[in-house]
Amino acid sequence: MEKIADFIYEAGMLKKLPRSGYAFLGGGQESVAEHSFMIATIAFALSRMESDVDGARLVAMCLLHDLPEARIGDLNYVQKRYCDAQEAKAVAHQASGLPFGLEYKRLIEEFNEGKTPEAKLAKDADQLAFIHDLKKLMDTGHKGAEKWLDVVMGRLVTETGKHLAQAMVSRDWDAWWLDGYSE
Repeated sequence: MEKIADFIYEAGMLKKLPRSGYAFLGGGQESVAEHSFMIATIAFALSRMESDVDGARLVAMCLLHDLPEARIGDLNYVQKRYCDAQEAKAVAHQASGLPFGLEYKRLIEEFNEGKTPEAKLAKDADQLAFIHDLKKLMDTGHKGAEKWLDVVMGRLVTETGKHLAQAMVSRDWDAWWLDGYSE
């Protein structure tokens, strides 16, 4: 039981760990936990749009995919060119002694390999969360975000992810509020 308690406390560290890539945008910010929540929410929606996927596995994969960052930090694309984060070692240590450790390890491996339908959708959910942030920054006048949108859109691999991305970029980030609740 203590290992599970430690696992939960370790996951809580992600609430205070900032995502490092926003420094390159010159604006915006988010913790790793906020990011994990967003992609898990997107994954839930994607799982309802794709009837032939295991929705619970997809959401779990997204929820846990960045948990190793509690030990290795959040390395952005530039930092990853120079640093060896040893994610597999961190995951092995996190999983050790947990009754669900093997399942956790397999979910991380599946996400990183990106081959199953669930992993492909999880990777897209990761990018869709970034598209969400870029669109909000663009809609609120941040000029630096615009140049990243095509790059991130190009990372999408599933047709469902691409269709959702198109819907997201075609809407104002606050349309849900203005359309239904403004007077």
